[in-house]
Amino acid sequence: MHKQQPRPGILDIVPYVPGNVDNTDYGKANLASNESPLGASPAAQQAFRDIAAKLHQYPDGAATRLRQSIAEAYGLDPKRLICANGSERLIDLLIRAYAGPGDEVLYTEHGFLMYPICARAAGATPVTAPERDYTTDVDALLAAVTPRTRLVFVANPNNPTGTYISASEVRRLRRGLPGNVILVIDSAYAEYVEQKDYSAGHELVDNDSANVVVLHTFSKIYGLAALRLGWAHCPDEIADVLNRIRGSFNVSACSQAAGIAALADTAHTAAARAHNSQWRPWLERELAALGLAVIPSAGNFVLVRFKNKEQSQAAHRHMLERNVVLRPMGAYHLSEALRITVGKEHENKACIAGLKEFLRGA
Repeated sequence: MHKQQPRPGILDIVPYVPGNVDNTDYGKANLASNESPLGASPAAQQAFRDIAAKLHQYPDGAATRLRQSIAEAYGLDPKRLICANGSERLIDLLIRAYAGPGDEVLYTEHGFLMYPICARAAGATPVTAPERDYTTDVDALLAAVTPRTRLVFVANPNNPTGTYISASEVRRLRRGLPGNVILVIDSAYAEYVEQKDYSAGHELVDNDSANVVVLHTFSKIYGLAALRLGWAHCPDEIADVLNRIRGSFNVSACSQAAGIAALADTAHTAAARAHNSQWRPWLERELAALGLAVIPSAGNFVLVRFKNKEQSQAAHRHMLERNVVLRPMGAYHLSEALRITVGKEHENKACIAGLKEFLRGA
């Protein structure tokens, strides 16, 4: 009997493994998934509850009110916005639309795992460019471009390293790319960034190029990770292409309602940003004081390096025994590292206490 075989490359995909624990186990401090410690806005939660009476109705397939709310919040043209079931779905749509067998998708050495997964799923070849000090290296990316390159993905700030490149470096990257190569700026953590030389990249979509796309998510600062809601800011031509291939009702009514309410609750977003501004530097200082190597972060998490893979794994086990869940980074070729999300005050302090205990015992 002959079995059906998937397309070449599909079985080469290593499935993505999320960092979250069983969310019904409320005794654990989950510092593995970069979730917002303040949760979703109360207004967003109420909007989610209010939609219950309309669950028999299809959502607005164009996400019109949601796109208008995003446009008002970010100063953008709603016609150039595409919403989807999480930003990773937009990554998949972009690659499926513009790359296939024989084409290359370029990203950085420690870039988000969904870039190579989606590339392989489309039959394209994922290609990595080395980083410099765990940071996107524009020269290395440009050197890795070939006539087969179709898209370049840059997460800025990057997950899992937390590093970022300046707006001028992003512009230099765009100028150095061939005109037919799409630059995708994954700005999932942009709302946390405080550095003055940073930009999420929207000005490039509007002014400099027809080949820049900026991605955002509601999973981070807006605290809507469970709803899977993301959006893209695109040139007109790319927005037209994505609208042709996205699902007819690709964003649920619950997600749309909660997203609109979350955008309107600017006080909650400001509180989430202020919490991160207080506790991320605190974590970085405390981790450094323990003698651990900390990569400076612009996101809502910190990457910390141990002496070697074995010590990192032992630290992870030790913290699990103390009900603090951190994220191992072996899948990102950082087997000596753990990623630590900024949590609530008591979670952050429990994390430092547990690591201090581990290192004292080691």
